[in-house]
Amino acid sequence: MSGETDLIKLYSGRILALAASIPHGERLPDPDATSKKRSPLCGSTVTVDVTLSDGKITDFGQDVKACALGQAAASVVGAHVVGCTEDQILSARDALKDMLKNDGPTPTAPFSNLEVLRPAREYKNRHASILLALEATLDAIQQAKQNSSA
Repeated sequence: MSGETDLIKLYSGRILALAASIPHGERLPDPDATSKKRSPLCGSTVTVDVTLSDGKITDFGQDVKACALGQAAASVVGAHVVGCTEDQILSARDALKDMLKNDGPTPTAPFSNLEVLRPAREYKNRHASILLALEATLDAIQQAKQNSSA
């Protein structure tokens, strides 16, 4: 029974509130690049569209089909991603991965609200879903940069 109680605690009110209000929840009509990432364990998917200018995200759209944890992560990412560089997204992704896998430090601003997902570190089968939004964003940035130099 304690496992069930722990899972109920994991889905805190704050996580559920984030999951219910995902910013930039519309796909972009003419993005510089699109990336779709899927978690093979749970089937969660996140599709991200980006527009870049001078190496920064100027517009962002996402379609999130994930568990509440993946949705909460996408909500935090969507709220803060516009204006970010590839390095900032890479740093946030690596910090989130370290926080989940090794109880490392919380990602720094502007993604420090990902701290809300720290309790999920005990649920390894959820880690991939939580990382999807940042993984897709990073991939879309890299594609956009390749497309603009081609």
